[in-house]
Amino acid sequence: MSLLRAAHIAKSFRGLKAVAGASFEVPERGIVALIGPNGAGKTTCFNMIAGVFPPDSGAIRFEDRNIEGMRPDQVCAAGIGRTFQIVKPFAGLSVLDNVMVGGFLREKTRAGARSVALGVLRKLRLESKAEMPASALTLPDRKRLEVARALATRPRLLLLDEAMAGLRPTECDEMVAIFRELNRADGLTILLIEHVMRAVMALAQHIVVLHHGEVIARGAPAEVVRDPAVLECYLGEETEV
Repeated sequence: MSLLRAAHIAKSFRGLKAVAGASFEVPERGIVALIGPNGAGKTTCFNMIAGVFPPDSGAIRFEDRNIEGMRPDQVCAAGIGRTFQIVKPFAGLSVLDNVMVGGFLREKTRAGARSVALGVLRKLRLESKAEMPASALTLPDRKRLEVARALATRPRLLLLDEAMAGLRPTECDEMVAIFRELNRADGLTILLIEHVMRAVMALAQHIVVLHHGEVIARGAPAEVVRDPAVLECYLGEETEV
């Protein structure tokens, strides 16, 4: 069963076609990676799903309803959480308070939001840093905080936008282990954009490849990385492994 289905979605900016009729699905409790060269349309797809702007054409269906054209807050309330490539926590707030902001989406009391936030920080292995100012965190911990803020909204689907960019291999492996556990234990469905192929190959169950806004390949990781079109347009480039 598909939790998310994008059908022939398209988006242009001043005549430049960023996404050209792309279609893909994310099965419930699955982990799908959206990969491709810079400028392929990956983040535009995320922005359409998350409600930043509507597609020019096509449909986006989440659970049992179409969500294209919804505002970001409505998409979040429907059960889709999202991280950003450039992490920007509330620097003047503590790590805990940053996560509590997300918790207030479904919790109406401070105690309830605090309980949710502490539980999320535990899963992200940040509990010991709960009272630190967000500005004092290292890059790996800021990346985890970004994920924690999204998880506090209690999404069914999590959109991860280059959550492992800039991390060392061991740090990347730790993040992969966290996402696997969230998927296995909590049943969290994940759609990720990622250039770190080490993470994609370790985490994704299915890969969709975009190039010039079009889907050029899809399938299991082992199949996709051998696809001649993918090797030519993307994996032949210098990618992080």
